Amino acid sequence: MDATIYHNPKCSTSRKALAKLEDAGVEVTVVKYLTEGWSRSQLEKLFADAGITARDAVRKREALYKELGLADADDDALLDAMVEHPVLVERPFVVTPKGTRLGRPVEGVDEIL
Repeated sequence: MDATIYHNPKCSTSRKALAKLEDAGVEVTVVKYLTEGWSRSQLEKLFADAGITARDAVRKREALYKELGLADADDDALLDAMVEHPVLVERPFVVTPKGTRLGRPVEGVDEIL
């Protein structure tokens, strides 16, 4: 099985999800989204495939969330902010042939292995 993980190496949850994939013998493509960034269409597809909204996927604990006043923002504004500031996207997202999940908690990845 192949998988793609949208990964932040500084995040312990992201590191645990990557280790889970590797331990399962999955061939993993690692996308370091903080350096590669996101496109709006990429985020829209990722969220739709995971069955969540931009509001579900935004990092509300990120200082930038408060600084940008995103608490009352609609999904369009959240997506714009996430494209401009990739750190605002929760992590990790994992994509396999069985589906897409936000690996928070990391056990959510089990559903698509």
